[in-house]
Amino acid sequence: MSGRAPKFMTGLPCIRGLRIPATTILGLLASGATEKEVLADYPDLELDDIKACMAYAA
Repeated sequence: MSGRAPKFMTGLPCIRGLRIPATTILGLLASGATEKEVLADYPDLELDDIKACMAYAA
């Protein structure tokens, strides 16, 4: 394995190897958080990451 973080964290798909599970972001959005709030809480994320999470959920 290279020095990069794995794409999965305890079996959950992660965003761009950041070890932030897609389900975490989807849960925040489902509970009413805005994209802007999510980006503020997770500064390493980009808007395209949130869009990718929504595409994954679909």
